Amino acid sequence: ACPWLNDIYIYIIYQTHAAVASADEDYYKLLGISREASTKEIRQAFKKLALTMHPDKNPNDASAHEKFLKINRAYEVLKDEDLRKKYDKYGEKGLDEQQGGRYESWNYYRYDFGIYDDDLEIITLDRGDFDAAVNSGELWFINFYFPRCSHCHELAPTWREFAKDMDGIIRIGAVNCGDNSRLCRSKGVNSYPSLYVFRSGMVSPRRSAPCPMPTCHYTFCPHCLEAQTRQKLSGMLDGLVNVGWTDCSTQAELCENFDVTSSTTAFFPPGSTLQQKGSVLYLKSLDAREIYAEVLKHLPDLESLTKDSFDNKLAHHRWLISFTFGQNTLATHEYKKLSVLLKEDHIQVGKVDCLTEPELCSSLYIQKPSIAVFKGLGVHNFEIHHGKDVLYNIVAFAKESVSAHVTTLRPENFPSHEKEPWLVDFFAPWCPPCRALLPELRKASIQLFGQMKFGTLDCTIHEGLCNMYNVHAYPTTVIFNKSSIHEYEGQHSADGILEFIQDLVSPVVVTLTPDTFQQLVKKRKSSETWMVDFYAPWCGPCQALLPEWRRMARMLNGMISAGSVDCQKHHGFCQGENVRAYPEIRLYPQNSNRGDQYQSYNGWHRDAHSLRTWAMGSLPRASVDLTPEDYRNKILGGTQHWVVDFYAPWCGPCQHFAPVFELLARMVKGKVRAGKVDCQAHYQTCQEAGIRAYPSVRFYPYLGSKKRDQEGEHINSRDANVIADILERRN
Repeated sequence: ACPWLNDIYIYIIYQTHAAVASADEDYYKLLGISREASTKEIRQAFKKLALTMHPDKNPNDASAHEKFLKINRAYEVLKDEDLRKKYDKYGEKGLDEQQGGRYESWNYYRYDFGIYDDDLEIITLDRGDFDAAVNSGELWFINFYFPRCSHCHELAPTWREFAKDMDGIIRIGAVNCGDNSRLCRSKGVNSYPSLYVFRSGMVSPRRSAPCPMPTCHYTFCPHCLEAQTRQKLSGMLDGLVNVGWTDCSTQAELCENFDVTSSTTAFFPPGSTLQQKGSVLYLKSLDAREIYAEVLKHLPDLESLTKDSFDNKLAHHRWLISFTFGQNTLATHEYKKLSVLLKEDHIQVGKVDCLTEPELCSSLYIQKPSIAVFKGLGVHNFEIHHGKDVLYNIVAFAKESVSAHVTTLRPENFPSHEKEPWLVDFFAPWCPPCRALLPELRKASIQLFGQMKFGTLDCTIHEGLCNMYNVHAYPTTVIFNKSSIHEYEGQHSADGILEFIQDLVSPVVVTLTPDTFQQLVKKRKSSETWMVDFYAPWCGPCQALLPEWRRMARMLNGMISAGSVDCQKHHGFCQGENVRAYPEIRLYPQNSNRGDQYQSYNGWHRDAHSLRTWAMGSLPRASVDLTPEDYRNKILGGTQHWVVDFYAPWCGPCQHFAPVFELLARMVKGKVRAGKVDCQAHYQTCQEAGIRAYPSVRFYPYLGSKKRDQEGEHINSRDANVIADILERRN
């Protein structure tokens, strides 16, 4: 949401023409990054360039503006998963020309841009890895911030210090809502900074106690670990090792029995005794991380599996297997914690060394250190992990994978002649949009279980199979339905996949021919509105528009009809309709005196939300604008139910929400009246209503003779269907 105006300072230089990089200027090369760069790495690379190339720093360079527009455009495209996918697949021809056409002052990039990107103790989370983090079984404390928010910057030094203090005890994260607005909206974040604790059932209370467990860790004082360091160790080793301490100034006899004469940290492995020389490990370090690393080395290793035991072990039980190639790092030692973290999910943990079991690894196409989850349905039903090689990400993957129905495909099980429909994701592990799509496939596979099977094919390993299906960009997602093959072009989300499949079963976009265009569009009823996309299959921007057009049609379903005309197939017809460029988007309005009357879309953006906003502007409004007098007389003193949108004209999220609220007004028409209050024009009214962020949705039910609450009932959603359900329950 947009905070109060006096809390934000925006410096934007608007340009009437976007800079378009020439065909030979690769966006990745412009930013000096690899094609596998993460969102954080893209942001860091752009910031580094922005600080030296910004026109504010180069006032005597006439070309500085054009140069900066090029790197800004590259950043705006590559930071966005969907735009990045379009660019990787179609190049610049698949993009709108406005990305990167405006930028901020040098001070913004120096002081406001990516506040926590350089802090090692704070994990910057994006949409692609957020769910994996908070569902991992660890305790997370996350700061949702906005780069221009002054309060966010005031909090930053405290948050950094807090992260250092809590390092090893809980996970400290940060989400940049400027780059991840969709994620922040989905979590109900309406103001900044917002601090949320995400707790899983796996979290247990920290403790320093005597030793009921077979493995213990003790520190002997007086000059010993600080209480905070002991607490860190207790958290880092939770479930593996008990942590305790003894003060030798008060427990002299006990320390003498241990032959301790100075501050010492001792580790007692299972079965160790004082009488058995060398069974107790004494550590001289007082640093929590050094002690943690040393203790992990001495914990029992994961169970080793061989070719002979592999089939039998994995036939009927769920396993997470670490495939190694002889290496032994801190990361592999940390895998010893997996047995504890996955115990409640009944997932056993083991390892296979591919140097000693090459035939087994080769049969599974394991060519590098990997993590795989076997789902208890035999050795061929497994999924390989392609996320971050950090514990919380691996744990979340394991929990998701055993519940989902996604299979890692190989030539032996590729569904080329299957009777059942399959969704196959052709991907490359180095591709960040590919990695972001994988958890969404798992979600979709659960919702479509029994209707469709899901598989993934790694094109870096199975290049020949990918070439056979003409796959040259990643991710490419294809639905195989007997003899029919449909390529998915939608958003990287479970909802997008479900929408696409629904469209295959029940299309919302009507394929128009010259005859049906005449009948349905030109001879439409006076109450009907049509939107038509005139396109050519070979046209890159047309292909990029396709999933947005379907999504828009679903959003407008029941209010505006959507169709498409293939101008390659019906070339003469399109010429007769004076179509001169592709895609050509036209709206044929209701209540028109002439059937062939239309409005052409000339907007910069061709995304579903922008198209919907433009289309709904042609319809009669279902909501009404409210003045302060209307608010007092109709809302507080009236006899009808009201839902009210408090907004500010300058607020971006408000503009995005406006067509959603208009859709809501139509959905609840006849039951609840819908009104809008402009808080820039009617500041006092919004203050009296207790509005602190925009947009704010409030429900004012009619309660008979009882006086209505001036602040109404806050509704924490920006989804028309969700709000309509809430109003239905509260009516």
